[in-house]
Amino acid sequence: MRVFWTVIVLVILVTGCEDNRIYEQYIDFEEGYWLVDNKPEFEFVIDDTNVRYTLYGNVRNAVSYPWSRLFMTYYLQDSIGNQIHKSLISDYLFESKSGEPLGTSGLGDIYDHRLMLLKDYQFKDAGKYKIKFEQFMRTDTLQGVLAVGLRIEKSVKP
Repeated sequence: MRVFWTVIVLVILVTGCEDNRIYEQYIDFEEGYWLVDNKPEFEFVIDDTNVRYTLYGNVRNAVSYPWSRLFMTYYLQDSIGNQIHKSLISDYLFESKSGEPLGTSGLGDIYDHRLMLLKDYQFKDAGKYKIKFEQFMRTDTLQGVLAVGLRIEKSVKP
């Protein structure tokens, strides 16, 4: 009987957690670095234009990443290739004074970071969209970046 109630509680907890994520994908850099001419692209579909979305750029890095910050540009395009948004973003991957890694870690010296691209963004039209990322550092080879990704969530109403 105790096992039965434990299973019921777990089912309620798992189904009670609402995940607002509608899209999440990564592109891995097998060599352990991000080349300047490698511009990962992510294609996704927006069906509901009445909903606001929050878009994140995900970065996975090793502690061997040689700088404290990362600069990258993203380009948001509609289904026919028109650029509808572009921005250079930067974030700290390591604490600037102590050098301690930031982000979340699940595998020893590998850290994940979620960088805000657009908050509460409302797409004008339903259809396919594309986001392209470009590393914007002062080197052609960005050592220690293992993957780049895109996450899209439905914005939570306050």
